Amino acid sequence: MTISTADRRLRVLHIEDSELDHQLIMAQLRRAGLDLELHRVDTLAEVSRALEGNWDAVISDYNLPGFSGLLVLDMLKESKRLLPFILVSGEIGEDTAVAAMRTGASDYLLKKDLARLAPALLHAIEACESERARIEADRELLKSKQRLHELAGHLQTSVEMERAAIAREIHDDVGGSLTALKFDLAWINRHAQDPAVQQRVQSALETVTSAIEASQRIMHNLRPAILEQGLVAAVQWMAARFERRTGIITTMRTSHEQMQLPAGVPLVAYRTAQEALTNVSKHAQATRVHIELSVDSGVLTLELSDNGVGIAAGALAKARSFGIRGLHERAATVGGWVDLSSNSKGTSLILSVPLEADSLDRFGGEDHPAVTHDPSAWGGA
Repeated sequence: MTISTADRRLRVLHIEDSELDHQLIMAQLRRAGLDLELHRVDTLAEVSRALEGNWDAVISDYNLPGFSGLLVLDMLKESKRLLPFILVSGEIGEDTAVAAMRTGASDYLLKKDLARLAPALLHAIEACESERARIEADRELLKSKQRLHELAGHLQTSVEMERAAIAREIHDDVGGSLTALKFDLAWINRHAQDPAVQQRVQSALETVTSAIEASQRIMHNLRPAILEQGLVAAVQWMAARFERRTGIITTMRTSHEQMQLPAGVPLVAYRTAQEALTNVSKHAQATRVHIELSVDSGVLTLELSDNGVGIAAGALAKARSFGIRGLHERAATVGGWVDLSSNSKGTSLILSVPLEADSLDRFGGEDHPAVTHDPSAWGGA
């Protein structure tokens, strides 16, 4: 963007104790075609008041009565205002000029070289406006990211609520109906005299039993009721079930047998382990998996590592690698983060979640409330 007289009238604060030098600078800038208002102040009190005004730039002499241009630059920095600052002086040493530029001055020049002032002023204003635009863009980007994180957290919560509702429906409707049907079939089996009927009933009983087991499995995946026994018990159960299902040797180590964690953290850790084990079974070609669950210095850490083939280079950057992105977003809902490392010898996933300062006092000694309702505990005839 190029600033010209057609764009707007420039308001410039001029800190100068010489009225003659002020007039020379004003004449030089107007000769360059700039439409501007150049306001002169020459005392520290006037500078302090003037800096509260709305200016496009500040031009300051270096040597002033009782203070220097560098002091004005420090005042400008303390005010947190982003304004172009050009230092102009009759005499200025190289060391002083370098110090001014390091402190934040936009430019410096000698009074005998005022022909450079107009281009330097325009360039400084343009650079400052570009910086303001960049800061505003960064601010908007940060807001956008925050909104996306909030949306991701809301979606994660909504998904878990929907899963819990579906699990209740499976238990109350499907599970209840299947259990009642199993009892009826068992009654028919006990009272039937025809062997053919008994055989068909027995076959139907096996089908219903299989359907109940499938419903239990689906319900466990939707709503891990085992979490009511605590995160450690839930991860141990998951690891044992994973080993039975896949044949992959799965070991687990924990720093505490019981952990009382803030709301939401156990479910995030459980889902992270569940997703990681699913990825191991699908892609890793591993023969061993190790899970470590610990609390140290107020941080819950869940680490899951395998001895598989690792993740291909660039796989995590794929546009549709939603699994890993989902883990990051899920961890962020409780203030945590996920670290993933991989090579040809295996993959390691680490979930870290900071806990409240007083959480450590509650580890290892709490009594979990009794489980009064387990949706997976459907009756068998």
